[in-house]
Amino acid sequence: MNRRTPASGIRRYLNAVNLGGLAMVVLSTLPLYWMIASSFKGPGEISAAPPGLVPESATLGNYAEAFVRNGIGRYLLNSVLVSSVSTVAVLGLSFFAGYALARTPLRGRGAIMTTLLMLSVFPPIALVVPLFLLERQLGLLNSYAGLIVPYVALNLPFAIWIMRNYLVGIPRELEEAATVDGAGPLRTVLTVIAPLARPGLFTAGIFTFTATWAEFLLALTFNSEDGHRTVPVGIALFTSQYTVPYGTLFAGAVAATVPIGVLVMIFRRSIVSGMTSGAVKG
Repeated sequence: MNRRTPASGIRRYLNAVNLGGLAMVVLSTLPLYWMIASSFKGPGEISAAPPGLVPESATLGNYAEAFVRNGIGRYLLNSVLVSSVSTVAVLGLSFFAGYALARTPLRGRGAIMTTLLMLSVFPPIALVVPLFLLERQLGLLNSYAGLIVPYVALNLPFAIWIMRNYLVGIPRELEEAATVDGAGPLRTVLTVIAPLARPGLFTAGIFTFTATWAEFLLALTFNSEDGHRTVPVGIALFTSQYTVPYGTLFAGAVAATVPIGVLVMIFRRSIVSGMTSGAVKG
């Protein structure tokens, strides 16, 4: 007579969890694989039924079409510029604002944090018309600043939330020791606190960069000139009135995804550390 031991039950549970995790990985990576594989297919293979999982005759024609004829390289450079400047500005402002909320005795701190959280989920579509009118009066339409300024304003509340929650976990004794050694407040913050807050900065930076990189509505509304369009708008305009170049769209999507994937792979440990050590603290 076979009896189930607790160890065998735990083993079966872990195997089920592993299988479930493997299934989730496959399901989450399948769209990415399909996008990459389709970017190397010709028009006939993309529209074939049933579709093939592997390109029968791989071609770089879609990438040549995206970069040479449609100029996606220029859109990528615009996105890199806008997203990088916006991210640096957000990190600089959110670090000092988060430090003030973490260390300074402020009245109504809970209300401030609640307001920041509410602002971080505020729908940007509600601000398109007033922002468009304001930027038209200021002469910021069809410029990099016309995107950078609203991007910084929209992403700053969530970045402050992340930084404040991370900085709360840094011991005050480190600042007191630096003060005893003769360091001033600014030097203490920059040389002692900032290095320890790098995981939180990486987390806020990746969230900000990804949000600005993928933003479509404001970029489409504020920059109608081709020279200042970002990559999401540029890819959306690949289509014409009568045709939809799916292969070119897939190639452009792959080119737009690569920078984000590279950043996540490089800073993955810092991102996980920042999310688990700082972003979940109250």
